[in-house]
Parts: sequence; structure tokens; C-alpha cells
Amino acid sequence: MLEDKDRIFTNLYGMHDRSLQGARARGHWDGTDALIQRGRDAIVDEMKNSGLRGRGGAGFPTGLKWSFMPKESDGRPHYLVVNADESEPGTCKDREIMRHDPHTLIEGCLIASFAMGAHACYIYLRGEYIREREALQAAIDECYDAGLVGRNAAGSGWDFDIYLHHGAGAYICGEETALLESLEGRKGMPRLKPPFPAGVGLYGCPTTVNNVESIAVVPTILRRGADWFSSFGRPNNAGTKVFAISGHVNRPCVVEEAMSISFEELIDRHCGGIRGGWDNLKAVIPGGSSVPCLPASAMKEAIMDFDWLREQKSGLGTAAIIVMDQSTDIIKAIWRLSKFYKHESCGQCTPCREGTGWMMRVMDRLVRGEAEVEEIEMLLDVTKQVEGHTICALGDAAAWPIQGLIRHFRDEIEDRIKAQKTGRVSAVAAE
Repeated sequence: MLEDKDRIFTNLYGMHDRSLQGARARGHWDGTDALIQRGRDAIVDEMKNSGLRGRGGAGFPTGLKWSFMPKESDGRPHYLVVNADESEPGTCKDREIMRHDPHTLIEGCLIASFAMGAHACYIYLRGEYIREREALQAAIDECYDAGLVGRNAAGSGWDFDIYLHHGAGAYICGEETALLESLEGRKGMPRLKPPFPAGVGLYGCPTTVNNVESIAVVPTILRRGADWFSSFGRPNNAGTKVFAISGHVNRPCVVEEAMSISFEELIDRHCGGIRGGWDNLKAVIPGGSSVPCLPASAMKEAIMDFDWLREQKSGLGTAAIIVMDQSTDIIKAIWRLSKFYKHESCGQCTPCREGTGWMMRVMDRLVRGEAEVEEIEMLLDVTKQVEGHTICALGDAAAWPIQGLIRHFRDEIEDRIKAQKTGRVSAVAAE
């Protein structure tokens, strides 16, 4: 269990003053110039040693990602882009940081930009986040007025500007290269890689794209040391993590906890347990809608970190935990996700453009029990043809929930088809 003294986000619930004065009272912006004086290499090394892995879903080591940026400038400017396009269904952690603790993010942007030789940072904010944009812009304005960003930012000798860019609400813009396309004023469509953004990114210049949480934890890691941060969680799964827990729990919440906490402790301690008790648990989506669901039997012993969930053929993703009890029509729930991905596909890749619609239509028939049993295997085969055959991960995101459903709840799908054939269609499916 994480103690209060070890929490990085001290105002996640908005109980305290979110202004610059309030942030400073809680220890932010304290000696920022001294952190920058350590030098670029020392900061990147500290991030590597901390074991921080990207908090946006993929879990790529943050320090390693920063080290891909060119050490010397070839005349092109360097950029840091913060991915605040939090559009994954079930995910609502970054919005709490931007709404209630925005100075953690802004200070992190300054330090990370310096470490990568960037004089400018762009925060790409999800289109629906209106109040978050207002809070974040107010915090940025405060920092400019106080001399913490702008020329000679925080007295460090580093000139630094930060810009807020409001998206228009497209899920695909959460993919880093589609985000860059949108930022440049074009349609949000993923780019082919290579070249990677570290070589050719925003406006053709070296760029690093990081998630809000990944950047917001940086100042605290540097202040308290890599050893402190890596003391939480299992090896290779270090640090604290913001979990967003929704669905059939008694108290849905967003909470910062230590990595590798057990699922049972997380739910009992912070959410007051499963609605109707643990025997009522049916399935859990452990990391946002794009990762495969896991049945109750697997989640009883679950450890909430990247590696354990990957071993179960799922993933931690954004740590958006969606809990479903026995009242859930799991087939219908996954159909709803299929519908979402079909709607959000940018249409650039044929497997994704055609496959998402095809998968949704088969799922539609499975919900009603109007398919043949053989079609379950055919649907699984199509998910494999979509997975891994697209420019970005949206094809995978559309395929994985269906794969999880078939892997763990095939018997439920078959039962519904048989019931429909014998005229005993269930009340849930008939809705």
C-alpha cells in the first residue's frame, strides 16, 4: 500500500488549492533551476535508473525514449509533445492531473524539454476536455507571469515556451504520429514508421511524444531520487501509478497506488469491494477498452502491473480498470467496444477499415444469438488477420477485446446461439 507521504499527485481530488501558490505549498516548483543545472545527460540517466515506463499504454521505458533524441542539434529545433488526448474508453486519469494538479505537468514539461534540448512543448488536449483546458491554460498563464516558463525559465538560463492545442475529439489522434499530423493541421492519420518521431517528428524535426502522467511524475522522481521511485512495484514494473476504476464496484474512483498492487487489495481498499461481493464478479477489463478482458477466476490473484497482465494475454494499458459483475451481458459489452473502434478507425489501412466493420456486424449477430457456432472460429480468424497488419495499433485495439471474449466466454456465446435455435432466447439478448 502506498503511504500519503509517497504520493506524487497530492491534489488528485481537487481538495486543495490548484493555483501556483497552492502547488508551491505542496512542494512543486521547488528548486527547479537546480534540477536543470544537473545537465541533460544526468536527468536522462536518472529517468532510466528510475525504471519509469510510459504511462500512456505501451509501457516503453521513458528514459530510453528520451535518449533517442539527437544529442546535438543539426539546425532543426527539438520538440516535446505531451499526449493529453485521453480518449480510451474507461480512462480518466490524465484529466484529474490536468484539472486539479496542472503544475506537476507544466514543471515536468520544462525539465523533460530541457533534457531533450527542446525550447518548445505542445500539449495536445482531447477535444471534449473543456474545463481541463481552462484549468491548464490558467496554470500556464500563472507560470509565465511568475517567470517559471518563458525566457530564462525558472532562472535556469533555458528559454522555454509551452503551448496548449485543443483537438477535435478523434480517438485516432491519441496515436502519437496521428497526433503530430493533427498538430500540423492535417487529418489525424498515423504515419508509417520509420522514420520515428525522434528523427523526423513535428514539422519534420526531432520530437518526443509522452503521456501526461509520464511527464508529470518527472520532477518528483528527480527530487526524491530514482531509487525511491524504483522501490515501488516489482522489478521492471517500478513506481507509482494512477488507476482509474469504474464499473460494478461500490465506490468507483481514481487513485494513485504502488505498481504491482494486487487487484483484490486495490478494489477492497479504495473501492469498497465488488458490487454484490466477490462471488458476483464476472470479468474485468484491466487496462482500458483496448486490452482483452479477463474472467473473475484470473483476477482473484491478479497483480496490477505490465508484466503479470501480459503473461495473462492482457495488458495494464492505461490502468483503466472496468469491473463487470454477473448482471453484465459480456457479449453485448464487447459488441459496444467493436462499434466504437469501427466508428473511430481512420480508414487508412484496409484490414482495419474493412475488418472493424465486419467484426462489429458479426458481434451484432452474436449478441442476438442469430449466428452459427462455426462463425465464432471465423471471427477469431478475422481478428488475427487485422491484428498486426495495420500502420498503428487501432487494428489491434479492435481485435483484442473480441479475442478476450472468445478465449474466456466462448461457452456463453455458444449457449446463446443454441438457445436462439431452440426458441429459448434469453431476456438480456432480446433487449
